Amino acid sequence: MDIFNINEKIILRHASNNETYKMGLLYNLNHRVRRFEFDNDKLVINAVVRGSEDYDVSIYFNECGDICDYECTCPAYYSYSGACKHIVAVMKMAQSELLKYKYYKYDNYGDSKKQGKNTIEDLFAFFDGLLDEHTKQEVQIEVSYEFNRDYFSSYISSVELRLGIGRLYIVKNMKEFLDHIYTNTPLEFGKNFTFDPAKHTFSEGDQKIINILMEIYENEKHLEQRLKYTYQSMPSAFFDKKVLLSTPYLLRIFDALKNRNFYAKVLDYGEKLVSIAEEDLPLDFSLSRKNNEVLLHLKESRSFVPLTEKGVYFYYNGRIYRPSEKQQKYYIPFISRLLGGKTDTLTFSAAQTERFVSEILPYIHKIGRVSIDKEIEDKLVKEELVAKIYFDKYKEGISAVINFHYGQLVVNPFSGQNYISDPDKIVVRDTESERKIIEIFEAAEFLVDKNIIYLTDENKLFEFLRNDLPRLQELAEVYYSDAFKNISVRFPPSFSGGIRINQASNMLEFSFDYGDIDKSELEHIFSSIKEKKKFYRLKDGSFLSLDLPELKSMSNLVEQLDIKVKDLSKKVIELPKYRAMYIDSLLREANMNGIERSLDFKHMVQNIKEPGDMDFEIPEKLKNILREYQKVGYKWLKTLAYYGLSGILADDMGLGKTLQVIAFILSEKNKAAAPSLVVAPTSLVYNWQEEVKKFAPELKVLVISGSVSERHEKFEKIKDADIVVTSYPLLRRDIDLYRNIKFQYCFLDEAQHIKNPNTLNARTAKQINSEMNFALTGTPIENSITELWSIFDFVMPGYLLSHSKFVKKFETPITKHSDQNALNELGRHIRPFILRRLKKDVLKDLPEKIETKIVCEMTTEQKKIYLAYLKKAKAEVAMELQTNGFEKSQIKILSLLTRLRQICCHPSLFIENYSGESGKIQALEEIMTDAFDSGHRILLFSQFTSMLEIIKQFLDQKSVEYFYLDGSTKAQDRVEMVKAFNQGTGKLFLISLKAGGTGLNLTGADMVIHFDPWWNPAVEDQASDRAHRIGQKNVVQVMKLITQGTIEDKIFELQQKKKEMIDSVIQPGETFLSKMSESEILELFEL
Repeated sequence: MDIFNINEKIILRHASNNETYKMGLLYNLNHRVRRFEFDNDKLVINAVVRGSEDYDVSIYFNECGDICDYECTCPAYYSYSGACKHIVAVMKMAQSELLKYKYYKYDNYGDSKKQGKNTIEDLFAFFDGLLDEHTKQEVQIEVSYEFNRDYFSSYISSVELRLGIGRLYIVKNMKEFLDHIYTNTPLEFGKNFTFDPAKHTFSEGDQKIINILMEIYENEKHLEQRLKYTYQSMPSAFFDKKVLLSTPYLLRIFDALKNRNFYAKVLDYGEKLVSIAEEDLPLDFSLSRKNNEVLLHLKESRSFVPLTEKGVYFYYNGRIYRPSEKQQKYYIPFISRLLGGKTDTLTFSAAQTERFVSEILPYIHKIGRVSIDKEIEDKLVKEELVAKIYFDKYKEGISAVINFHYGQLVVNPFSGQNYISDPDKIVVRDTESERKIIEIFEAAEFLVDKNIIYLTDENKLFEFLRNDLPRLQELAEVYYSDAFKNISVRFPPSFSGGIRINQASNMLEFSFDYGDIDKSELEHIFSSIKEKKKFYRLKDGSFLSLDLPELKSMSNLVEQLDIKVKDLSKKVIELPKYRAMYIDSLLREANMNGIERSLDFKHMVQNIKEPGDMDFEIPEKLKNILREYQKVGYKWLKTLAYYGLSGILADDMGLGKTLQVIAFILSEKNKAAAPSLVVAPTSLVYNWQEEVKKFAPELKVLVISGSVSERHEKFEKIKDADIVVTSYPLLRRDIDLYRNIKFQYCFLDEAQHIKNPNTLNARTAKQINSEMNFALTGTPIENSITELWSIFDFVMPGYLLSHSKFVKKFETPITKHSDQNALNELGRHIRPFILRRLKKDVLKDLPEKIETKIVCEMTTEQKKIYLAYLKKAKAEVAMELQTNGFEKSQIKILSLLTRLRQICCHPSLFIENYSGESGKIQALEEIMTDAFDSGHRILLFSQFTSMLEIIKQFLDQKSVEYFYLDGSTKAQDRVEMVKAFNQGTGKLFLISLKAGGTGLNLTGADMVIHFDPWWNPAVEDQASDRAHRIGQKNVVQVMKLITQGTIEDKIFELQQKKKEMIDSVIQPGETFLSKMSESEILELFEL
């Protein structure tokens, strides 16, 4: 269906009347149409319209686009012959909504091109309706109110109406009258008057009354419709000319009538013209005595008629009163007793008199006038209350005696007789003050024994002494026995003490004073705090309040530092120096100013917090090489070492942790008593050697690798080295030798290799004999916080307690219970000894692209194949040059070089059935694991598609998802893969260097790996620039995997030497080989 016929004339024709049409316009303008849906297949509009509740509307069209039917769930729909206001509102909405789908034809608006014209026309139509209101004739209304009570004394209110113009007519059927207003149809009242909603209107005041009655009518009509098919009946509010009013509706009707006169007929008082007075009832009480009884009399009590149960309105003497809330609150109890007993007098016995005079009479004074008989007045005792409370020890608790004094008269509220039995005196007691005191004892759950009350429960006793006793001292005179004085709540004095560094023992000395608390009770006090108790009962019977922050901090300090119970009584407690940062942090947070910190302690804490301020000289040759954040890292290492401490350098991957350590070791060269040991993954061992040669060639590096005999031979040279480098696997094999060698420093590179404390890696690393240990890792925590404990157990054994205590104190509360306090405490412990910077934190110090050479070692089998083929290739090159000369031998030479490069990647590239491993694949696995754990995403390039196939098989075995692109990839597939990767799908993209080296935008990656070097570095740069281009928000790290001691090593060196020549001379299409001399090519075949 292309066009639907729905315009103003059509909507007006369907609307039940003009009033309904205008209300529909208003509903649409007020955005009451919700969830508008159009089904072009079924030719139906469905919508929800918000009225007094939500109504469902459907409008149906025929094949010609004309409205053929509609329906609404509102009550009025079933009464109208046409559309209700809800359907009209949806029709109006349809005009604009169908226009969006080009389904709506502007039949009646000429050639208008503005979509908003419907809305403008709606506004005109609506305000035309408002103008019509001014031409309507105003009808007057007269209201009659009636009040009765039924057999059950229920309150029954109703109203009737008279209306007309000049002459008023009784509305004989109220429901019929309201129905005509609802349907906007005329109703005849007589020959001379017919009420027509289309022609008549009401004043603003009358309209409020009509609106309330219409609400009653509509709610009842809607409920009738709901019960229509349930065969249930409901009572009606309409009885001919009367409308019964529930209390909420009565209150609203009276609110509408408060500024006008109306007729009221209340019980048997006859109909009178009344008005509403918002003032208190004129209550007049009298108090007299008869025999030993007191009589309270209310004049004309039967004349005060409450019109609602809560006494919001009263009828009295031809007026309707709305008294103050205070009079409503206090008078209703009296009126209910008086009416219930059908009397105007209440009688109180002699035993009740004192209580009546003390508790009730004051409230009567607040709501009316009270005249008191002289005989009673003479007996009234009006003395000030003096409350006296006597406390004493009672078994393991306390007892109390309470006396209320009124002059010479005394009352014990917990005695058998809580009143003064003197017939000649009536004591006016201050029951409000008495009640405040008694309520405190009742809330504390004191028990009664004869004339005393007592409390022995320790928890309740503590709460009473701490919270309630001070309040009682404000309300009464409080007296204590000597025995009671010891049962008090004590608040511990401020702790005092000091902390200093003992330079001789290189330990912290911590002392603190407990005030007058017996040191032998400290263990139990701290245990109670740990159990989250509110108090501890001391041996002398007093209560020590445990909710003071200072005391809790002291307990926390003792617990976190794992201080032994027996040490608490010592004058000085010795602690490892590494506890200084934690102690300082806790003391500051708890504002424990009584603990004095020595100057050397303060300096150490400040220097570790701000290592950049320390005056450690950076090695001259590295001053211009280290970036600013690396200088801070260098000084951080120096500061920790200066104080004999250790730490974890946890910078993000690619931020140069290796260089910071090299700078540190170089600065220590002349004063170190022993060499430093570096343990690294196998793939990074020679990378350390290369980095040291590059940045600090004066350091002697010894790499412990090779066969058992080769390694043993190298052990003899350790004493002459500055840095010894080995791998985790070889450390495990040689640990018996390392155990006997003293090192100055030990650095674990990629320290996550010891994250599992039960592995051989962790166990052997922790057997190294070194003065200080440091860990380097970009991912100190990967899966669980036990990994962090294991690394710290190497760095500073015992700092995070034993593993079992760590699990109990930190890991279980944090991981299983999300304990924020435990997490905060762990953070307080580790924060000073972990230095972590992310790339985003140091962007201003970083270049846009960081290039790193990763030196890889071949496996033993791979090396044998390489050396054998190298020997064969050298012989073939010599023969080829002798036979054909240099110029004609280049293709043969290139072929031989390619084979050597393939062996560096993986021997199976040209050796069938090779089952051994590849050093580069091993290095790639370690790099990817660390990169993925740190949240990086990788582009991996290789010039050999066959090598990419091998990598794919490796990734499939490891269940690593990836994208793959080579020369055979279809253009559309390229576009879709690039889009998906840049939108965050996947972590790895394998790309053939030639197929994907140009033309791709892969800024979703922030790491590029060149698995094998290409002759022309410009080609590699172009490939790297797939990630390093406009739109990249991160620093891009480029890693080049170079196999040590091979042709790849020589190619890389030549690239660096002749980079300027390569950039300027080699043109696209040329090779690096064509620009090399014969001697340079022959050099490639040398070891």
